[in-house]
This record gives sequence, C-alpha cells and structure tokens, in this order.
Amino acid sequence: MNKLFLFAFGLFFLAIASCNSGSDNVKLESKLDSASYALGVSIGSNLERSGMTEINGEVFIAALKKALAKDSNLLINDENANIILQKFFQDIQVEKGKKTLEEGEKWLKENAKKEGVVTTASGLQYKILTEGTGAKPLATDKVSVHYHGTLIDGTVFDSSVERGQPVEFTVSGVIPGWTEALLLMPIGSKWEIYIPASLGYGERGAGGVIPGNATLIFQVELLSIVPVVEEKPENGKK
Repeated sequence: MNKLFLFAFGLFFLAIASCNSGSDNVKLESKLDSASYALGVSIGSNLERSGMTEINGEVFIAALKKALAKDSNLLINDENANIILQKFFQDIQVEKGKKTLEEGEKWLKENAKKEGVVTTASGLQYKILTEGTGAKPLATDKVSVHYHGTLIDGTVFDSSVERGQPVEFTVSGVIPGWTEALLLMPIGSKWEIYIPASLGYGERGAGGVIPGNATLIFQVELLSIVPVVEEKPENGKK
C-alpha cells in the first residue's frame, strides 16, 4: 500500500469523521462531490479486495490528526507504520489462502465420489467427456488445445473457448496438473480436469484472477499434436 493510497485513505476517513449527515443523504452537486464519492468507492473496493472489511475509525482519526499536525507524540512513526501495514495485509492474505486451500480440499474430496471421476496418485482428478482415439502426446510435444477454466465457485478466469481461438504450447511448459492430464489424453479427447493447488499455481495464485491455493477446474479438448516445422536452409545451403 503506497503513501498516495494511504493519504487518500486518510482523507476519506477524515471526511467521514467530520460529516454530520448520514451517507443516505449525500448529494453529488459538484465535480468535487463526484470526485470525493468516487474516491470513497475506489478506496472501499480496494480495501475489500485486500481483505480488510472493517477499521477502528476512532483510533485511525486520532492518529491521522496527529500526523497532519506533525505531532511528535505519535505512538507509531511513519517507517514502522509501513512495516505494520505490510505485515497486516500479508497476514490477511495468508489467512485467505488457508481458507481457500481448505475449501478446495473439501471440494475435491466430495468430487472424488462422483461417478466417472478418476483420482491419480498425485491428487489430480479427471472425468472423460469424450474418449479420443489418437496418439498420446509426449512431454516434449507441442499441442493445440481448447480449454475453459473456472474456480470451484464457477468464476471463469480464462477460456480459449470464449475467445474462439485454440492455443498451442509445449506439454511440459504448463502447470503440473495440465502436464499430467495431457500425457494421459489421446488426441481427440475432451476431459474435465480438477487440479489441486499443489498442481496448479500454489500459494502465489496467478494474474490477479486466480487466488492463492485455489483449486482449478478445466474442460480441456486436445485437438492435435503440432507438427515440428524444420527450418529451411538459407540460400540453398545445407
């Protein structure tokens, strides 16, 4: 959280503390009103996404007033404030990650009981939707696939199907859950695969759309093994 955000955050809560009317009576009658309201929406949304859904406004305002007045009797100085905030938000993310992992493990446990779902030794789960008849790719092969990826709550985070364009990549160049599944799939297959966090993006998540420790669901259609194109020699040289 940078200093500009903290400053805006401070102004936002200072405005709340000094306002005598309830939020239901707010009117946007000027550009400043609209900008102020937009700032509140932006800050509130950022805090919610960061996992902070409440604040001790009385303590906050007391510290804010002292800081603005350059009071030397601050209980926490500027440098330590940044350290405390970084640790606070890190702890929030750790707790969110633990909860996400627990939810995913519980979901996979129930999913494993469903008809047609196979669980491998690594913990990967899959269900065959269409059985292909072609060869199985090797780890070094480049393949063409269509896929649709969601979280266990149904949130779509990526989909070549929605883009209408299949993708190509090397089998060994993707997350472990994908690699394992592709090595088992004959060309022409369409599977639904269920990837635990340990075989996906782990604690770090990905791209701001996949949370840390998330269990992932993909529908994957293995279209083909992409032929290796040999480079032509220049000027007829071999």
